[in-house]
Amino acid sequence: MKSIVFTQYGTTADLDYQEVETPVPAEDEVLVRIHASSVNDWDWVLLGGKSPVNRLLFGLFRPKVKTLGIDIAGTVAGTGRHVPDLQIGDEVWSDVSDKGWGGFAEYVCVPAKDLAPKPSCLSFEEAAATPQAGVLAIQSFLDKMNLKSGQHVLLNGAGGGSGCFAIQIAKNLGAKVTAVDKPSKFDAMRSLGADKVMDYAKEDFTKNLSAYDYILDFCGHHPLLHYRRALKDGGRYLLVGGSRSLILKMVLIAPLLSLLGSRKLKIMPHQANKYLDKLADLFERHQLKVVIDSTYPLKQAPRALDHFGSGLAVGKISISVTE
Repeated sequence: MKSIVFTQYGTTADLDYQEVETPVPAEDEVLVRIHASSVNDWDWVLLGGKSPVNRLLFGLFRPKVKTLGIDIAGTVAGTGRHVPDLQIGDEVWSDVSDKGWGGFAEYVCVPAKDLAPKPSCLSFEEAAATPQAGVLAIQSFLDKMNLKSGQHVLLNGAGGGSGCFAIQIAKNLGAKVTAVDKPSKFDAMRSLGADKVMDYAKEDFTKNLSAYDYILDFCGHHPLLHYRRALKDGGRYLLVGGSRSLILKMVLIAPLLSLLGSRKLKIMPHQANKYLDKLADLFERHQLKVVIDSTYPLKQAPRALDHFGSGLAVGKISISVTE
């Protein structure tokens, strides 16, 4: 099979498009023929190898992950003998970040329990653009927010993959949404329902004192006390992604700050594939749509990663694996 081979940390120039051996599923696994994948921030960060935490998890000197790509959509090509419920040709989708990654390839083996039926209303490219970004967005609202109609939510980094889903989910729940990102993404954010858009380079939303019931942050870098001052009494700040220094402060300092008063600062822990069924239902009821910035063939996955790294993509970048 063809695969984008990942053997060393660095840049996209260090990735190779090669023929490798097709994997064989274990007894409880499914061999998935990948039709599409997508690019996520986790791919970009792991490729660079600059995160000490990632180095500890995925290989100190060389990556244990052999192929990047954590979102997949495809068809069942084979099953282990302890997989009775899936048949050859069934359409499935999944986030495989907990199981060795491998989405930038023609085939991958996935535990059967981590696969879900792909919504029939989505193309493979749309489905593959959803598992991680969509789950991070909906999980934030369902697990960490008690959002009520009319409350004010600020989404920082709202023009990216998770942000585009979060705008729609927040509006479905009746919230007022302020979306922060680059001006080039304003039209898209407005079309998804954002009530106000803000240029992060010209306006610091943390200077808006006691303005927001919730802040959902996909690219955090402000001081913790600045986030805190922007929250209303009883408000909550949730960090999904951000600088390494901010993540460290959220782990060490935010719990102490959250003990002082009613404003809370929390990290949003990712749980792969949680609420895929709820996302599927929203798609089927036409209450959610996928925003795809661009699609690249598998061979050009390094170019797709470079485009992601530019920060200019609106929504998700898709990788089409099959012709």
